[in-house]
Amino acid sequence: MTTKLVVKTITIVICLFAMSCKHSDEHKYHTVIDKIEAESLNYDAVTVSSETFNETINTVKVSEDGYEFLIPERKSQIASYNCTECHTQPIEKLKQDQVGEKAAHWNIKIEHAGLETMNCATCHTSNNMDELHSLTNSPIDFNLSYKLCSQCHQQEFKDWKGGAHGKQLGGWAPPRLSNTCVNCHNPHKPAFEKRWPVRFNTTVEQERK
Repeated sequence: MTTKLVVKTITIVICLFAMSCKHSDEHKYHTVIDKIEAESLNYDAVTVSSETFNETINTVKVSEDGYEFLIPERKSQIASYNCTECHTQPIEKLKQDQVGEKAAHWNIKIEHAGLETMNCATCHTSNNMDELHSLTNSPIDFNLSYKLCSQCHQQEFKDWKGGAHGKQLGGWAPPRLSNTCVNCHNPHKPAFEKRWPVRFNTTVEQERK
């Protein structure tokens, strides 16, 4: 056998071996998830975190059905909180004292559900205005108002817990920080206003020419 033929034969054997190794490696894992999990076990070279994006936001840690994440702290964002700074007397007494004056919360109109279903006392606790309450009269902290919304909006709540509903702040790397219902929706009027799509402005286009 000539030297050229030997070299050619060895080259072919090496190529076939390399191809077989590559083929076996492709089928080493059953799924892409298996591959990611296996190859991530000892991957400590890079640490990715969203903490730097969240430093300027006051947060509260919540845990719901196995999901643990952060939400924005709410009380410090409410200009008139604590409510008991003004609500020092029963509501009926305050109404009597305000005869002839513009009533507090005069600009709030509930457009959430019919009056036979919902009014102020459905969510706000009359004997402790610093708290909300559930349908079964259990106290709910203002920071955790999503617990109130979840009673009726179960599907949205389920999607929100999993990260499919609502806006996530910071980055997608942990720790997760997500807006709550009231960060996007006005609790007294939660529906978003309808808007027309942006139209092509021919006048501006002409002015640019």
